Amino acid sequence: MNILITGSKGFVGKNLIAELKNRGYNDLFEFTKESDISLLEKYTKECDFVFHLAGVNRPKDEKEFMEGNYCLTSQLLELLKKHGNKATILYTSSIQAEKDNPYGKSKKAGEDLLFNYYLETDAKVYIYRLPNLFGKWSKPNYNTVVATYCHSIARHLDIEVNNPEADLTLCYIDDVLEEFFRALDGNPTMQDDYCIVPVTHNIKLVELANIIKSFKESRTNLSIPNMGDALTKKLYSTYLSFLLENKFSYDLKMNCDHRGSFTEFMRTPERGQVSINVSKPGITKGNHWHHTKNEKFLVVSGDGLIRFRKIDSEEIIEYRVSGEKLQVVDIPTGYTHSIVNVGEKDLVTVMWANECFDLNKPDTYFLEV
Repeated sequence: MNILITGSKGFVGKNLIAELKNRGYNDLFEFTKESDISLLEKYTKECDFVFHLAGVNRPKDEKEFMEGNYCLTSQLLELLKKHGNKATILYTSSIQAEKDNPYGKSKKAGEDLLFNYYLETDAKVYIYRLPNLFGKWSKPNYNTVVATYCHSIARHLDIEVNNPEADLTLCYIDDVLEEFFRALDGNPTMQDDYCIVPVTHNIKLVELANIIKSFKESRTNLSIPNMGDALTKKLYSTYLSFLLENKFSYDLKMNCDHRGSFTEFMRTPERGQVSINVSKPGITKGNHWHHTKNEKFLVVSGDGLIRFRKIDSEEIIEYRVSGEKLQVVDIPTGYTHSIVNVGEKDLVTVMWANECFDLNKPDTYFLEV
């Protein structure tokens, strides 16, 4: 299938082309504002489907709205008619088409062209009035406030929240692509005369700002965003795409002494805490028990011996563990326990606790195994 994509270097276009290639579509005609118009003549003759994504939404001069959102659409349709090509057209309009502003008027004019084209040719036309889109490769101060906030916060810049209670309707790029592929298969999601992306998210501007700020703070407080919330999960993925290339990594506080080190990695109120414990050869750590706190130990390097004793018993239970065979050991409540490095190199253990450490209520009681 020959697929024409106008605006192929834009936010939606880049994501769409990447996924088209992922799914095995390789006959792609990419058209941008820098392309020679003669290419459009060739592409409209040979294409089987058109993703008409090209448009202008933040021009220097208002007249560019009509040039970018109406004139190119008109030119595209005239060339398709010239070649007698009834390829299906998917057009990305905007919810702004309902409003009386220069951008909205230009998108509405493009819609009217397409509806008339359908009536004239009976070619399939899918018009999507898209809300605020966000995701990787979006442009700050151009595509969406999400991109602007992510870009600024990742660079420690101040952001403006001019209307905190403003309601936003957001749509994630991957959800847009899923819908576009349904349209490509001839099964778009329809609502009256328009097509829609069925998955959207509503949020107030101040809440959006606070969530994105929390992503930056998570590097210091070691929190993990709530991935059970669909919008938070999508926003976090978007935020990470805006990190500076020399800022992908960040330091953790290592608590070091002659025995080795203990380093907190991540903390979540719902799922507990993960830490990395390093023990030098011959070192024993632990020798304590818990009422409610419970843990999981996973040795990933070295050789160790985990020892248990129920606090009212003399019987000692032992588990040999090694990085050569990854095995999780549960640490039940009511058992004093220790871990000993019995090897010749550092013993590295990933430790999960069901609750984050609370200095005021540590639930940790010294007792030798």
